[in-house]
Amino acid sequence: MHVITGARSKARALTAVLALAAPLALSACQSSDDIDLATYVEQTDPADQLYNEGLANLNAGRLKEAGRKFAAIDRQHPYSEYARKAMVMSAFTNYREGNYEEAINSGKRYVQLYPSSEDAAYAQYIVGLSYFRQIRDVTQDQKESRRAIEAMDEVVQRWPDSEYVDDAQSKIRFARDQLAGKEMQIGRYYLERREYIASIKRFRYVVENYSNTRHVEEALARLTEAYYAMGLAQEAQAAAAVLGQNFPDSQWYKDSYKLLQSGGLEPRQSAGSWLSNASKLIIGG
Repeated sequence: MHVITGARSKARALTAVLALAAPLALSACQSSDDIDLATYVEQTDPADQLYNEGLANLNAGRLKEAGRKFAAIDRQHPYSEYARKAMVMSAFTNYREGNYEEAINSGKRYVQLYPSSEDAAYAQYIVGLSYFRQIRDVTQDQKESRRAIEAMDEVVQRWPDSEYVDDAQSKIRFARDQLAGKEMQIGRYYLERREYIASIKRFRYVVENYSNTRHVEEALARLTEAYYAMGLAQEAQAAAAVLGQNFPDSQWYKDSYKLLQSGGLEPRQSAGSWLSNASKLIIGG
């Protein structure tokens, strides 16, 4: 009986000790947590300091570090003038690093937020450049060419007096040439398989929509070939006539002329043909 009573007394004493020790342990943990949490709080630096450090890193070729500085301005000083400038520089830095999606997002965001600012044209230009650098060979999909044209055309239309217009127009011409080249590749594919209607559709599209590209010359020769193979003499003669009118010294015209001669024909304009309108378009292009 005394043994049991003694054990109970010891248990009560131990519980009391633990109860007293618990608040002390909790207090110690809280103090430790407070110190740890403080280490996770980002230090706030002046916006101008961050911006200048970003520029210095950019000039030194440390692109990743420059990007971190510009991103820090956006986080720490989101509504400042430096945050606006940092957004453009972030787009440029990402473009230089080859992070094209990030550059596009930053550029688009800037134009959306500050469409009337002095750097809006440059931000849009970076968007166009980022699409342009992703243009693939004509054997592959040309969605980047289309997007580059759209982005650069916006530079030309919205900021016609900006210093980026000339290069934007140059990039548009190249991208349009790529689109025409893709149509030609598909057209040749069909022509080789004697699927003439499908090939004519592609070549005609080039003549009607990309008359100022280097592919229009071949497109007219291929049209002559396809029409001739189908027995459409007047259309073949009209295509060769337009080709000779615009490129009289080209090998494509010589080959087309020889093809027609083999069948006792020669280039001749047809008043009712769609090519009669296309000839004016090519000259004007």
